[in-house]
Amino acid sequence: MNELSVRTCISTSGEFVYGIHKPDYTVVNLREKDHITTLGHIDGKTAVENKINFPANDVTIDNADWVFEISNPFPFMGATFILKSSADKKIENANPFDIINKHDSSKLKADINEVEDNDPLTISLGRTSTDADLLIELARKSCLFEFDPHTGEPAGIQYEKTKNGEIRPAIKNRHLFEIVSNNPFLPDTYKQAMVLIPGIQGPNKIVGEYKKSAGTHIWEYLRENSYIPWGHYAANMAHDSIRYKIEALKKEDLIGLRHLYYQRVYTQLAQSLGISIPAKKRTLTEEELESLRIHLLETITHNEKDKTNLPFNASMWGWNFGFDLSPSGYRLNASHQQIHQQFALMPKYTPGFINGKNDESHTLFPTYTQGDEVARFCRRFRSETGKNFFETYINAIKNNRRMDGRNDKAKSLIFYQDENIIAFVPKAQRSQGEVQIMATTKCGNILEANSTVRRSLDMAILTTVRMLEQLGVEMMVCYETSKRFDNPDNDQRLMYTFIPRHPKSPGTYSQWLYRWIIGHYPEDFAHVCNKAVN
Repeated sequence: MNELSVRTCISTSGEFVYGIHKPDYTVVNLREKDHITTLGHIDGKTAVENKINFPANDVTIDNADWVFEISNPFPFMGATFILKSSADKKIENANPFDIINKHDSSKLKADINEVEDNDPLTISLGRTSTDADLLIELARKSCLFEFDPHTGEPAGIQYEKTKNGEIRPAIKNRHLFEIVSNNPFLPDTYKQAMVLIPGIQGPNKIVGEYKKSAGTHIWEYLRENSYIPWGHYAANMAHDSIRYKIEALKKEDLIGLRHLYYQRVYTQLAQSLGISIPAKKRTLTEEELESLRIHLLETITHNEKDKTNLPFNASMWGWNFGFDLSPSGYRLNASHQQIHQQFALMPKYTPGFINGKNDESHTLFPTYTQGDEVARFCRRFRSETGKNFFETYINAIKNNRRMDGRNDKAKSLIFYQDENIIAFVPKAQRSQGEVQIMATTKCGNILEANSTVRRSLDMAILTTVRMLEQLGVEMMVCYETSKRFDNPDNDQRLMYTFIPRHPKSPGTYSQWLYRWIIGHYPEDFAHVCNKAVN
């Protein structure tokens, strides 16, 4: 079987070539406790429970949905992923904009009791109101609750059967439901009943948990049939640890969110290599995690056979913070306001196919990671200059001077640092407020990050997002860029990027051309960040 040397969907024969992921895998169950509860009742009679969310043993995924991976014709433009089961359902109507609600502004009324549920005014109130009583009233307009007869508080949501026999929550207005349930000022009991209790948002299985006595509780959900091939995981702050704002996020919360990421990557990688896992049905200790990391690193570094046959050799991590929904129905950022992070492992290759002949592959197709493009550039930089790029880049950041030549204003790009990392404003920002974290020690991925580096990264991430929220950021996208586990280059550094969404800088054609419009000097924004941090 041939391996394509260039990652593109254009074959030399003048045909399109693409990869197909056909996932079949087992997930180690590291959850210790259950939280079985009744979510509501069908027609007030039959109870709907969340037992499906709490599997007793490891989860085996047989014949999961195929995921097509199509490299862009131009490698630097990334790749496209299509979940087959989703696309199959839309063959007869592939218009993705059919879901947009059309609102009639002529129906606007001043009295909330007369406003129709899908009225733009109602949606706006659900987003902007800080009045708990009004938000409760809007919540009751959006869905049918069940109430505790003793306390009067919501105990769940009523359920109904569709014409197809499916069971679903009795939500009367999806847009209103989403906007109200994500408003921080809605009372917590309503948040829990609407979106936070495990199972209320679907049957995704919980395969991990992090809980500390200080009030930190996090569930790890598995998305087995995912647009990310081989499934992905989501570390969600739990129903009893409500974190709708970063200012509410504790140090232990962030450590726990990241612990679940490290733990999942290490344990799934160990399982794929036949390495024993320290424990099941419980969270690994920090010492167990570090011991497993060292074992994995030594195996991959020193055993050429395992290095060649490494089934998963890269990880990805991301965090969308901040929910918003416009009155016209456009979602503007994350799927939920409750803080959550997502992560996954990626294989080195996937079988390649051509022209719809999907039964027999004829090539190995390299999977896409952004870190590969960085690695490719680093090799070219070293080849043409004789220098290591990241070593040179770190020196440039530390030696920075202003472009306007002024010596009476701030000159540093760095707003936070310790012995392992720097947090800084990029010289060439891609948004109004982009900041990054980079490992200064030789660490290119989380498998090379020892416990000290991991803690430095965790605290830098927490410090950075706290700083950004303090500056006024309400929505942002955060992601990791790393090298593959079997890449021997010890110059490439692990990086985290934070892209705030600015209310007056929506996406433009310039950005799709990779031309980024910024209205300030990077050193001046770094000075603002530094003041907020300190």
